[in-house]
Amino acid sequence: MDMRSLLQSHQLFATFTAETLAAAVRAGTAVTYKKGDVCIQEGDAGEIFGVLIGGRLEAVHGHDTARPERLGTIGPGECFGEMSLLTGNPTIADVVAMEESRAVVFHQEAIGPLISQNAEAVRLLSRLMAHRLLHPADKTAPARPAEMRYSLGASEPMRILAVSCRKHDVRYSFFDTSGKQARATGSVGGLGTDQAVHTYNGPKGTSRASLKGATHETAVTAGLEALIGDGGVLEAIEELSAIGHRVCHGGLRFDGPAVVDAEVKEEIRRLSALSPMDNPCNLMGIEVCQKLAPSVPQVAVFDTAFHLTMPQGACRYALGEDLGGEDGLRRFGGHGISHEGAARAASAHLGMNFEALKVISCHLGNGASMTAIDHGRSVDNSMGMTSLDGLVMATRPGELDPGLVLNLVGPLGVDPAELTEKLYNESGLLGLSGISGDVLTVLAAADKDDPRALLAIQVYCYRARKYLSSYIGLLGGTDAIVFTGGVGQNASGLRARICQGLEWMGIMLDEALNRSAHVEAGHVATISQAHSRAAVLVVGSNEEHTIARHTVRAIAQRRVTSVIRGRHKPIPIGSSAHHVHLAAEHVEALFGAGHELTWHGDLSQPGQFACKEQVSLVGPKGHIDRVRVLGPVRPASQVEISRTEEYKLGIDSPTRMSGDLAGTPGITLEGPAGTLHLDQGVICAMRHIHMTPQDAMEFAVRHRDIVRVRVPGTRSLIFGDVAVRVDAQFHLDMHIDTDEANAAGLSEGAVGYVDSIQERASLSSQ
Repeated sequence: MDMRSLLQSHQLFATFTAETLAAAVRAGTAVTYKKGDVCIQEGDAGEIFGVLIGGRLEAVHGHDTARPERLGTIGPGECFGEMSLLTGNPTIADVVAMEESRAVVFHQEAIGPLISQNAEAVRLLSRLMAHRLLHPADKTAPARPAEMRYSLGASEPMRILAVSCRKHDVRYSFFDTSGKQARATGSVGGLGTDQAVHTYNGPKGTSRASLKGATHETAVTAGLEALIGDGGVLEAIEELSAIGHRVCHGGLRFDGPAVVDAEVKEEIRRLSALSPMDNPCNLMGIEVCQKLAPSVPQVAVFDTAFHLTMPQGACRYALGEDLGGEDGLRRFGGHGISHEGAARAASAHLGMNFEALKVISCHLGNGASMTAIDHGRSVDNSMGMTSLDGLVMATRPGELDPGLVLNLVGPLGVDPAELTEKLYNESGLLGLSGISGDVLTVLAAADKDDPRALLAIQVYCYRARKYLSSYIGLLGGTDAIVFTGGVGQNASGLRARICQGLEWMGIMLDEALNRSAHVEAGHVATISQAHSRAAVLVVGSNEEHTIARHTVRAIAQRRVTSVIRGRHKPIPIGSSAHHVHLAAEHVEALFGAGHELTWHGDLSQPGQFACKEQVSLVGPKGHIDRVRVLGPVRPASQVEISRTEEYKLGIDSPTRMSGDLAGTPGITLEGPAGTLHLDQGVICAMRHIHMTPQDAMEFAVRHRDIVRVRVPGTRSLIFGDVAVRVDAQFHLDMHIDTDEANAAGLSEGAVGYVDSIQERASLSSQ
């Protein structure tokens, strides 16, 4: 099959330039389906775009039942896959080859930016989608054939090296996206000592070699040499698609992974003041890899990025503005790479959507922290501005009274440099026990009734249990508690002590399962009883896998961002005032039996309107009168308010997308015919952009992507965490909270421009 000729003959690609067509040829995969092949399973998310060259596909509901329902066909020359990709909805039917069929298929990440650059191709697909919206049975998308199933969320074959340079050790893992597991791993421990050893696990087994006095540079060099040596996985280091690096602190600048350039390196160096134990080592690893593999892109993956979603109430210190309250003196959290990876592994183990769960992740290792995760977003982490705060760690104390520090450097006259050394390297378990910062060593001493070791374990577990119980309360319950990290996944006795006394919260540990749980990297074990209100899980630490996944994400986003920045299409910005959406039965409860919503005025989006009906919102603290109801009716009632109105009502509502109501607070509504109490449904609406499918194709984005939007003016602004919502009936516009619009000084007629992609919507679990 001549791919170029096939594509040139199709009207979608007919106007492609020679260069773009060549890129499409490289991205495409020729597929032959045999008669009866199920190309997609019903319920799968669409991830590819395809063109049928010959044969016939049929969409069938209940394909494997006695009475299948035939919904429609796809014939030669027709495209498929665009609707499920843009809407993010699961496919509604199996797609089956009715005869031997040939197709060219593309992963959406690869073909989307190419199509977006061609206006004629965009218009053609827009007409096709408009047609399919009139024929819902055709909303189908075939699955990626086996040869297109790449791991780590990649859209093409990639070779990724994940590197973690820490103070005392270097760890690395090599991933080929044709498989799910690391093909090679290695580590060098005991850096700078005579006990430094390089351990390498490759296709031919495990090898160990002494690296006495090894530095970070010699350790990284040894790892790269192992990958291309006998028993390695590469012919040359230049075969790598990218190298991802764990970086401890990214400050406010980095809310996701970043392709490394001089500016990124300088910022990592500047932030070393907030992470003196880690950032310098992380940067050293980047620079060594740049030296040894200058042609390979380097990507920084930040531990703090996952926590930049924490609300202001969680991240701000109670300091005056004169102390820099607006200048980064805030809580950043830590171990975000580990927390995100462990929580995603837990959600996959439970068979639930990561974005729908409440998870408490406990990373216990030399460093330790705990994170409360609500619907895929970190809402609190036990670490603060630096890695000294929170849980007791191997050599760090965790939370301290600031007055204690002032007393040490004031009346007691401890030198600040000396105190810094003691807080980072001589406190925690080491300081309490006087023996070691290693948990297993301290536990062994405690088993022999050493009084200081017993005290150290008591303080360690008490602090962790205090944070765990507070996070259960913060989230209003939890679906899963996850233990990870070297201590979290290996010390069953500590897990039991941390969960002890929480039975009244529904946390029921199974003692036998807990004692016997042994997990490898990325694997998950359940250690809770069957009737426990929350699943308690142990997840094998696999930070390098998460680093590799974010590295793939950064490379893909760089390509999409280049397309986005080539678009100069203005997006009108409007502020969303408080309003209410009502279910039909609640309309009657508030306005009388048989009452229907009455039109008052059209809104910016077709089919949506402001109603004449108004209600009062009644919260625990206060009330707001004359709140407009918006139509049409919804499947579930929902109230959207601003942050200032939260205070007035006495309600702490989460930032959510419209319709994502699970676990949200309730409220009382008062209408002319009655009073209604909602058990849930109050949210602060997430910033979002409405787009048509054609808009989405032009920007190379898709439904549920998260983007950054630039607002020009005398004070140029960047709004992050802006969700993309795609529907054929939408008009292009952006909505933000009234408080934000006022704070930003946005006037009527303000416009923004999509600046970059922040996060790709997940079409399937990776």
